[in-house]
Amino acid sequence: MKNKNIFTSIDGDCTDVLQAALDAAAANGHPIELGPGIHRCGALTLPSGLDLVLGEGATLRFSADPLAYAGNRVDVIAESSNTAMMLARNGTRIRISGKGAIEAPGPAFIIGRLDDMGTHVPAAERPRVLILQDCEEVELRDFSIRSSPMWTIHLITCHGVRVEGVSVDNDREMPNTDGIVIDSCQDVTIRHCDIATADDGVVLKTSQGPDGKPVGICRNIVVAHSRIESRSCALKIGTETHGDVEDITFTDCEILRSNRAIGIFSRDGGRIRNVVSRRIRLDAHETPDGFWGSGEAITVNVVNRRPEKPAGRVEDIVFEDIEGSMEGAVNLVADSPSGIGNLHLRRLNIRQDDGPYRGHRYDVRPTHFDLAPSPDAAGRANAWVKDENGQVIGLVPYPGGMPALYSCNVDGLAMEDVCFQRPATLPVGWNTQAIVVQDGVDSVWS
Repeated sequence: MKNKNIFTSIDGDCTDVLQAALDAAAANGHPIELGPGIHRCGALTLPSGLDLVLGEGATLRFSADPLAYAGNRVDVIAESSNTAMMLARNGTRIRISGKGAIEAPGPAFIIGRLDDMGTHVPAAERPRVLILQDCEEVELRDFSIRSSPMWTIHLITCHGVRVEGVSVDNDREMPNTDGIVIDSCQDVTIRHCDIATADDGVVLKTSQGPDGKPVGICRNIVVAHSRIESRSCALKIGTETHGDVEDITFTDCEILRSNRAIGIFSRDGGRIRNVVSRRIRLDAHETPDGFWGSGEAITVNVVNRRPEKPAGRVEDIVFEDIEGSMEGAVNLVADSPSGIGNLHLRRLNIRQDDGPYRGHRYDVRPTHFDLAPSPDAAGRANAWVKDENGQVIGLVPYPGGMPALYSCNVDGLAMEDVCFQRPATLPVGWNTQAIVVQDGVDSVWS
């Protein structure tokens, strides 16, 4: 058995001492354990071979000073974020485990409040908690992260990652606090995780680098046996889709108190294919307009974010053995004919309830309006933009009222044993048809 070094908490900031201890332990091939107590620090870099144990009762508490992370910069920008509290780059055999906690300074990055949108106003520059870029053989196990001001765990162009038993608990009104972001990675497995956050729970994407090119593709990803609560989308692909996304499985998950349960969003040219979602229990609720979506159990949409770069096709998609409740609808929408192909719905059993906002609109955000809003427009870029009438752009009334399932421009839609329970007396604004299918609809938003 390898020798284990115990790092004890000290008064004040321990960044330099802890960094030296991490480097030495990795170089010697020994695990290092944070002992009980609060360990206050700034930016940390994670070397190859690190085996960091967050011991029970240990809290790694990060600084609220954004300048503390200036040295931990990355090329992949998220909103205006380009720094990390913990960063590993080009590493191998990195392991973080244990029953301890990582405490981020999320409240320090709240600068205001938007009651009508239901969100805080975040500071422009916020560090992400944990970024691993170009790493292999990574294991994250059993620890917890709370109060992230930005994306919580961001995996960029990594291979061979296992995340198991990790919990994330973020402020439900803090934008951009995605739980786990899998960005252009291959061979990633997430199991038995518990994620509760304002933004996406587990999200797969393919970002672009400083040269404007995709940083990679996303392939062979499994998310299983996890519990997710999200005020955005619990299990999501997109919206950043500069590279291809393929061979994805979401299975045996429970989605609670979420705005959207399962979502696939194509925007930036990369194709999305071979995605299976099965044995999912879901609970989808409407949220205020500041959050994308409106209580949908399933959303698949294809919209050009940039007119010069058409969104990639979404094809070979399966949703099966899905059950639960929703206050919105199942939305399958392409903004041009044949944007979605070969989509199968099998054994769906979903109750449709009347929601508190009665928006009765499907959501195609983000569009190019969110990317480059008019200088005179109200809103927050890449979140929501209001038109001259004060309406949020991208929220579209259903034709004839809200059905249980709305399909637009889907080539090869197949349904087997699909059941929706609707109120005996339909609420005002609901479509009398449970399933509405439209084809050949001309582009509106692209």
